[in-house]
Amino acid sequence: MKFSVYQVSRRGGREKNEDRMGYCYTREAGLFALADGMGGHPDGEVAAHLALQNVAALFQRDAQPVIKQPSQFLETAVLLAHQQLLAYAQQRGMNDTPRTTIVVGLMQQGQIWWAHCGDSRMYLLRDAELIARTRDHSYSELQEALGRHAAGAERFNRHVLFTCLGSPGKPMIDVNGPVLLQNGDRMLLCSDGLWSSVSDVDILRHLSDSRSVGDAVPELVEQALRQAGARSDNVTALAVEWEGEGDAPDSISTQDLDDQGFASTIQGATQDVQLDEAEIDSAVREIQDAIRKAGKKPH
Repeated sequence: MKFSVYQVSRRGGREKNEDRMGYCYTREAGLFALADGMGGHPDGEVAAHLALQNVAALFQRDAQPVIKQPSQFLETAVLLAHQQLLAYAQQRGMNDTPRTTIVVGLMQQGQIWWAHCGDSRMYLLRDAELIARTRDHSYSELQEALGRHAAGAERFNRHVLFTCLGSPGKPMIDVNGPVLLQNGDRMLLCSDGLWSSVSDVDILRHLSDSRSVGDAVPELVEQALRQAGARSDNVTALAVEWEGEGDAPDSISTQDLDDQGFASTIQGATQDVQLDEAEIDSAVREIQDAIRKAGKKPH
């Protein structure tokens, strides 16, 4: 497996950066993830970090060297991150739970699956054309999906989400794929700090016209910061080109890894956030049992 990847995160006009992103891979599978900690709730940066940490930990455990059931894995991993946020708040006696959005892409065996909760986005391009994009779990995207238009309300409620990780109710998680990948396909994960300031047209143009994702991403991020001005949100983007050019500085080949090999840019547990493997295993079993039971219910 070979891919090119480039990631960057900028604080913008905010006091701190609550976005997190990263990727990890085995010899035959790659996981790419981005989370945007939500303002207005405590420890947004912890929420984003903990979400990615849990997803990466589950990937490391289950990718041997591929994920056997990618769609179920993605749903389980995101639900696990949600449960860990609730546990984090409970253990600390917090009145409110840290919350975050998340978007995750899984590439393996020439295919891609993706999952998201909230309004962090995934774009998938082929030959300068958009072949997939996540739909935000927001008021405006819901109205558009229902074929409704309310110009004033849409602007006011543009960033109002109806689901996220860490909320009291069960989060809504959209899982999609697989899509067969072709050489040169490009995937972009980004926080709303980017897409809210740069149009989809400009995002597609930068991604398709640039020689590499390493050229496209910095230009996109700088454009977002310029157009948002002093009040810019955190701007974070991670882009991947499937089977990218082997001589590119951001190109990664996994052929030297063995079946148990694993590499990651997602940081491990911090002093304040420790993962208990036994608790994770128990939580995963409960989540998977619930998914299986839900799948047996008549529609």
